[in-house]
Amino acid sequence: MKKMKFTLIMLLAFSMLLSACGGSSTEGESESNDTASGEVKTVKIFQFKTEIVDALNELKVEFEKEYPNIKLDIQTVGGGADYGASLKTKFASGDAPDIFSNGGYAEMEMWLENLEDLSDQPWVDDLVDMAKQPMTKDGKVYGMPMNLEGWGYIYNKDLFEKAGITELPKTYSQLEDAAKKLEAIGVTPFANAYQEWWLFGNQGINPAFAMQDDPDAFIQGLSDGTETFVGDPLFEEWAKLMQLTLDYGNNNPLTTDYQTAISLLATEEAAMMQNGNWSQVEIDAINPDLNLGFLPMPMGEDAELNDKLSVGVPANLVVNKNSPVKEEAKIFLNWLVTSDIGQEYIVKKFKFIPALTTIEPSPEDMGDLGTAVWEYVEADKVLPQQSSKFPDGVTQEFANSMQAYFAGKSDVTKMLEDMQASWNSLKQ
Repeated sequence: MKKMKFTLIMLLAFSMLLSACGGSSTEGESESNDTASGEVKTVKIFQFKTEIVDALNELKVEFEKEYPNIKLDIQTVGGGADYGASLKTKFASGDAPDIFSNGGYAEMEMWLENLEDLSDQPWVDDLVDMAKQPMTKDGKVYGMPMNLEGWGYIYNKDLFEKAGITELPKTYSQLEDAAKKLEAIGVTPFANAYQEWWLFGNQGINPAFAMQDDPDAFIQGLSDGTETFVGDPLFEEWAKLMQLTLDYGNNNPLTTDYQTAISLLATEEAAMMQNGNWSQVEIDAINPDLNLGFLPMPMGEDAELNDKLSVGVPANLVVNKNSPVKEEAKIFLNWLVTSDIGQEYIVKKFKFIPALTTIEPSPEDMGDLGTAVWEYVEADKVLPQQSSKFPDGVTQEFANSMQAYFAGKSDVTKMLEDMQASWNSLKQ
């Protein structure tokens, strides 16, 4: 009897031990599975640089290999105004992205309540100073600059040589003389994609702002009434320059889009095009053997003053501070600029001029255009980008006024009056 009782007690104890071990094992397996496989989280990215879409989707695959628990949902909308309107719609409809593009300065202020403070991120100390400024407020950094970009007149060095242009034009009259020489050898001097509002309403107008004695004071003066476009000498010189490109440009510029102008330049039907180094990838896709360089946009006859290229940060990647996956979003941004493969894509696939000192591109990586921009940056011959300081939506209104002028429906004074009216109606 004692033996049976002892046996029953032992069996009961053994059973309880197994139960306890089994419970512990199940819990441990559950924790292990959570750690190993984890919950898959999706980071929604909404950006506007259409020229890197294919490479960005390739990079997404590489990132997800290293971080299988983070998926990237990348959406791209180009065209500036289209992007801004689409972004506002996404937020209004409850489909806000986790990472999105922001131009900095006024645009940063407009979206500030939605922006995560990124000052503690490891890449912040490595930012090039001019790239850091547009997204810095009260000592806090709210965005990662994607890259530096420069724009002016892309020119075909071989066609310039063929036309006998031995000195690069740095004044209005020198540029006009170069245009005449190109026309004489049967080449269209300028490929004008004036269907694209952003090309001139956002970028082409930059020298007229950036060459002011104090651009920030001038911009403030436009808002408080102490400055005006009408009668401003630089804006009148700028309008004259725009007319020169029309006089020596392709037919039907107002119905010529970006890709058509790229084709005109790449097939050597045209020798120059107002554009930026971002177009290198698309030019190379048509003709990778072109010998290209950059000219500033000369206004007036002061060669030294004109010898500067417009340079700025086209977009910053920001994190939605209300995102449930903002930590995963930060992981991606950090990986993008610190991993070997991320850095490789930035310089080799995107053809970007890096905005971080820790990424060192070569001329082979950046191409002719990126290299030319970088030379201007290193020589401190830069006109900083001003458009991100403007009232929201005014660059599109500028373009409307300019297109009317290009079409012969107004004169210079009317165009500048219309631009001032647009500024007055949209200023904060």
